[in-house]
Amino acid sequence: MATIEVNAMARSVQGTGASRRLRKTGKVPAIVYGANEQAQVIELDHKAIMMQLREEAFHASILAMNIEGKKQNVLLRDVQMHPWKKEVLHIDFQRVDANQKIHMRVPLHFVNEEVGPGVKLGGGVINHVMTEVEVSCLPADLPEFLEVDLASLELGDSIHLSEVNLPKGVESVQLTRGDDSVVVSVQVPRVAAAEEGAEQAAEGEAAGGAEAAAQAQPAAEEEK
Repeated sequence: MATIEVNAMARSVQGTGASRRLRKTGKVPAIVYGANEQAQVIELDHKAIMMQLREEAFHASILAMNIEGKKQNVLLRDVQMHPWKKEVLHIDFQRVDANQKIHMRVPLHFVNEEVGPGVKLGGGVINHVMTEVEVSCLPADLPEFLEVDLASLELGDSIHLSEVNLPKGVESVQLTRGDDSVVVSVQVPRVAAAEEGAEQAAEGEAAGGAEAAAQAQPAAEEEK
């Protein structure tokens, strides 16, 4: 995977008013912290960072930040957006120590959704219970995404966290806590399930009516 670079400038002025003036010039106030170093306030180009934020990998990768020639590895930790405008208000980055494990949410990529027997033959619908997984690993081992193969799923089958293949050195945070949740499943379509339920109800009513009629017949003959 190619290294994603983030260019920034040091920022000396802080405060709400300063941040507001900065945004009016097309810049985004941000901060870099962690790795036993003092937090540093920086500014980013709004147009450039908006384009990078659209990329999935930007949210789950080690980023190479360049602050006026000083380079350091960071993670994207928080993005504050304007309530209704497409405007970034503030961004938090965390410095990365190559020797310390990090916790990061990694996206899931589902493959072979349409070829699995549950979908192709059974007419099932894929239910994505999770779209990302929190992992723990050293920065060098951080995967860009985790692949989940659905080629063998039958109707009603599911895949749990323990069945997701993790690269060497990568652990699922939920699994270490004893939580082996469902990641994805193949379900009967709601329409089909509703129709089946209606058919079963109708069959039950018909059977009940026939039984009632059979019970009523001897009583009618006795009255005669």
